[in-house]
Formats: sequence, C-alpha cells, structure tokens
Amino acid sequence: MTTHGPVMPVWSCGGCDLPWPCPTRRRELRAEYAGAPVSLALYLGAYLVQASEDMPWAPAGALHRRFVGWTREAGPQG
Repeated sequence: MTTHGPVMPVWSCGGCDLPWPCPTRRRELRAEYAGAPVSLALYLGAYLVQASEDMPWAPAGALHRRFVGWTREAGPQG
C-alpha cells in the first residue's frame, strides 16, 4: 500500500503534496503494471476522466500528459 495516493478533488499526492501521480507513484505504478502497459493506461485513463471532471479549468492536453502521456515513455523516469 502506498502513501502516494491522490487527494481529491485537488489531485495532489497524499504522500508528498506534488501533483498526482507524483514521480514516486509513477515508479510504483510502472513496477505494479510491468508487462501490462495497456492495463496501466486504462487504469490511469479512468483517473484522467475523474480529474477532468474535478478540474474543468485545466487544459485537456496537460491533464492527458500528467495522467496518461508518461506511460509511453521508455525507462523508469517519473
């Protein structure tokens, strides 16, 4: 169980107060979904939908990069 869960509706990290998913949670998610990148993208896509409802002022592209876009990057960076 991680302490780096989302604090809604502001979508900050409960563990470090950075925007969620924070670098630590991204590393954890990469490890949890190793070998299942489509499942990771679907999981985060559901959060993207919820976040877009909570933060209608946020640009859609920025939210997409924040929640889903990083999942296609190579390597363990966050």
